[in-house]
Amino acid sequence: MDAPTDEFYTVIGDGGGSLSDSRYDTAAARDLYRDMVRARRFDERAVALQRRGWMSGYPPFAGQEAAQVGAAHAMAEEDRLFPTYRSNALQIARGVPMSDILLFRRGRAEFHSDHDVPVFPQAIPIASQIPHAAGAGMAANYLDEEWASLVCFGDGATSEGDFHEGVNFAGVFDAPTVFFCENNGWAISLPSDRQTKSASIAAKADAYGIEGVRVDGNDPLAVRETVADALASAREGNPVLVEALTYRRGAHTTADDPSRYRDDDPDLPDWRIKDPIERFEAFLRSEGVLDDDAVERIRGEANDEIAAAIETAEDASLPDPDDLFDHVYAGPTGTQEKQRSELEAFLENHDPQELEFG
Repeated sequence: MDAPTDEFYTVIGDGGGSLSDSRYDTAAARDLYRDMVRARRFDERAVALQRRGWMSGYPPFAGQEAAQVGAAHAMAEEDRLFPTYRSNALQIARGVPMSDILLFRRGRAEFHSDHDVPVFPQAIPIASQIPHAAGAGMAANYLDEEWASLVCFGDGATSEGDFHEGVNFAGVFDAPTVFFCENNGWAISLPSDRQTKSASIAAKADAYGIEGVRVDGNDPLAVRETVADALASAREGNPVLVEALTYRRGAHTTADDPSRYRDDDPDLPDWRIKDPIERFEAFLRSEGVLDDDAVERIRGEANDEIAAAIETAEDASLPDPDDLFDHVYAGPTGTQEKQRSELEAFLENHDPQELEFG
């Protein structure tokens, strides 16, 4: 945890590391790989479903599985997760059902099932979840509880005021919070060096008196170690900013065309742009942790899981339109009642089944 911010920690880097260089055994490494495969299969099917109109939009995360799954595996059961809109792999690895995430993208309540994972709603506005996580950490202190907050965001979020406010509060009040930045190189269409002059994202921690560390975001072993250490530090009242260096392989969202602003051959090192699943699989094969049978079995299980999740989402009943209004304020307002009447009149002339995506 004491590496300078101009360096980064890696286990499976070009130096030829081995599993014994980490603190995790073969079972833990295999579990990381399994969740990365599960996340990738979810992402592939979600993109395909959106393309045929099954849901309105979707933010792909291919290339960031190692960062998200590694962070998820570092969390204690009671730790609170504050995800951003691209944190689907992290949520899946934490135990959020795939069907819940799919239903959210089809306009349903975000927590459709009865899962008890301590996760807050995905934040669609950039960086708005960061002050929430710091505030929750402060609440943990006031309540004398042992859990920490882990809040996820991209490099572009560090240019928002919410980031600076949240980190500042955590630093001042010793909030048990880990700020987990997935630096995927692009804030939508803007490269990192066009939206900050800092030597690194982790270096921004210095301004707020907290620790900042960098990690190979395409190495799930290194991410898990780094985030686990950061969470342990946070629980002792020392918040940490973690910068995971990764790469967004696809579009910002399914409404985006990355070919308009970036080249197919980015000026980044191979370890950062290489497919993290292929990279980790090759490493685990060399360590004797995986073979063809294991890989085939894990892929098959992932295919079955996403197929079942899609079926669950398609079989879910339509939501009650009143849900849009009943949980916004303590009581109804005049504006809400007007909107409710307008919606009721609209639905009288339209079949709700035809309005749903798909």
